[in-house]
Amino acid sequence: MADDLSLEGKVALVTGAAQGIGREIASRMAQHGARVILTDVEPELGKEAAATMKGASYRDLDVTSETQWEKAIETLRDEHGRLDILVNNAGISPAANIEQTDLDLWRRVQAINVESVFLGCRTALPLMRESGDGGSIVNLSSIQGLRPAAPLAAYSASKAAVRALTKSVALHAAGDRIRCNSVHPGGVHTRMLDDFAALTGDTDAAITQMNAANPLGRVGQPLDIANGVLYLASDLSVWVTGLELVIDGGSTL
Repeated sequence: MADDLSLEGKVALVTGAAQGIGREIASRMAQHGARVILTDVEPELGKEAAATMKGASYRDLDVTSETQWEKAIETLRDEHGRLDILVNNAGISPAANIEQTDLDLWRRVQAINVESVFLGCRTALPLMRESGDGGSIVNLSSIQGLRPAAPLAAYSASKAAVRALTKSVALHAAGDRIRCNSVHPGGVHTRMLDDFAALTGDTDAAITQMNAANPLGRVGQPLDIANGVLYLASDLSVWVTGLELVIDGGSTL
């Protein structure tokens, strides 16, 4: 068993990797030796991101499409012959309470945040199993999956579903030494957080208030989350599965 965070010889796929947390996750894994496939629906940003990482490549992937998932995994099989790490990071976070959420919005959030994780896990598991070396699936949930927020009705429900699905997959795949864990970020300074803060009418003031409200004095940065994912992807966490890794500066306390 490795005694460090080395990912040498491992192949990783990260969804929603063109920017924000997903890009930082891909970058950290590439820095530690993984061959990383970044996927997204923003090809210009995705290709630019992949070009900054050693051994990385970009592929378009609509995570709500069963057909595109199947093609992506088949391409991985043809080009790399294996998949060791899957990070289901893609997601959206529209602000709307239950009465403001129409059925179309509800279904869109569930499709991107939940069905994508279902499709990713289900489609990737056979290839991960083929190598016989085990593997690691990391699903991005949220602290709202543990502590729902009224203005985020569909989002909170979707992230709670990711939490439960992760545990089911962990139990199902344990016999093949494939681990499945969820990461639950608090407020992280990304475009998504800026959009949420902008609803107050003064983005800078809202971010300042969020910083002050956090026990550790600031909102998170993508690197804070990427470091947790790196641990779960590496052999340092070889006996860790079904975990809810909360990375929030203590805000849920």
